[in-house]
Amino acid sequence: MTINTNYHSDLAIPPGEYLEEVIAELGLSKEELAQRMNRPAAKLSAIYKGDKAITPETALQLEKVTGVPAHVWIGLETEYRLILAREKEKEHHCREKEYITKFCYNDLVKYGFVDKTSRCEDKITQLYQFFGVTSLETIRDLNRYKVCFRAAKTQRSPEALVAWLRMGELRAREIHCRPFDAGLLKEKLPLIRKMTSQLPEEFIPVLKSTLVDAGVAFVVIPHLPKTYAHGATYWINKQKAALLLSLRGSWADIFWFSLFHELGHILLHDSRYTFIEGEENELQEEQYEREADTFAATTLIPPQKLQHFLNNEKPTKQSITDLAKTIGIHPGIIVGRLQHEKIIENTWFNDLRKRYKWEIN
Repeated sequence: MTINTNYHSDLAIPPGEYLEEVIAELGLSKEELAQRMNRPAAKLSAIYKGDKAITPETALQLEKVTGVPAHVWIGLETEYRLILAREKEKEHHCREKEYITKFCYNDLVKYGFVDKTSRCEDKITQLYQFFGVTSLETIRDLNRYKVCFRAAKTQRSPEALVAWLRMGELRAREIHCRPFDAGLLKEKLPLIRKMTSQLPEEFIPVLKSTLVDAGVAFVVIPHLPKTYAHGATYWINKQKAALLLSLRGSWADIFWFSLFHELGHILLHDSRYTFIEGEENELQEEQYEREADTFAATTLIPPQKLQHFLNNEKPTKQSITDLAKTIGIHPGIIVGRLQHEKIIENTWFNDLRKRYKWEIN
């Protein structure tokens, strides 16, 4: 008798069907097989139908009675269960199709986080791997992303925001940092502040290195549609913070305010939270945001210097430039601050503000 030990099928065929073929070739009835195995016939009937799995113990019994090695029975059973699981997964893929667009799949392809593919189920699988989940429906329950799904009057897309945060997380994990040192980070703030007068190609490498030494992984991630985010902060672990900034708008003063805003969260607030800074902050605790705003504003422009300027000078291009030289920052930051506080019109002195041109690696 010849036994095919490489039995395989793409269809979900229960191993019990193969067992029926084997015993028929051996000239055994189902009842006699049950007697030889000292098993109730009803138990074997469930195996024939695929309702009951072939266990290692059963596989050893079948090996003794039929001569087919136990590993073959175990292999057939494993393959059968795997095919059933894949069929169930396909059904789940169909239910999660809507998330492909919501999680900005095409943008994730553009920035190299997932593969380009035309098949829907492949895209879903890519998203599973990108997020490290078995279901996209579970993402809203993960602590890091709960803030994105908070009920608020906002135009944000929570899924796009989650995708943006995940992009930053994956990049931040690749950055090797020293253990977080709040004291060292505070010491480095004046150095970071001086970088405001430099171009991105000059300050970005130094900024990254400076923050790495203090335990902060700094990542620039392009904004995704409907995120409305300028920056975000969360902790990868107890010794490493991730600081994300987007390229939204490309205004230099917004970039620096966002950077110091996020540094404020890192230095002032609980490491269990995820903080997102942007045009729509209904998702955040107001107190935390006010504290981070104050930290950024006072670190960039000393309050006494600004108040003295407002009390004694009329805002002009020259006076703003002189103030910037005195306190050692780029004048565009002062312009942005005065515009934000409605001291000057939003159209005034924009030639002093810079737009950064970024190269995304």
